[in-house]
Amino acid sequence: MPVNKRSKYRGSRTCGGGTHKNRRGAGNRGGRGRAGINAHRFTKFYLEEGPVYGKNGFFAPNSRKVPTIDVGTLDQMIGALLAQQLASEEDGVVIVDVASLGIEKVLGTGRVTRPLRVSASAFSEQAIAKIEAQGGQANVV
Repeated sequence: MPVNKRSKYRGSRTCGGGTHKNRRGAGNRGGRGRAGINAHRFTKFYLEEGPVYGKNGFFAPNSRKVPTIDVGTLDQMIGALLAQQLASEEDGVVIVDVASLGIEKVLGTGRVTRPLRVSASAFSEQAIAKIEAQGGQANVV
């Protein structure tokens, strides 16, 4: 009795693979990759991956995510920023440089409850309106 498969199949033409034609290409195994997910391998892919067909949308290779923050979130963070000395206060106006926080743009969602002097690379129109409505200032750097 052979000890391992290598010696077991010595002298055999097909080494347990059926006829000599079976080991050619991918035809004997039903195709490569996801071939047959709507036909002969339907249940395997349906149970393992779920019904995934086609593609959705497109990918723009030159696009990048701009780090943003809402004025409402910034207003809520003022206490923590003052405690960590990432913001300062002069004459009741809180001065914040959001570029030092790694943020490029300030958006207008939320409420502003105190006067802020915010410096950033960009602002939305709504953010500027809300900051200036409370007596603050939006500085584009």
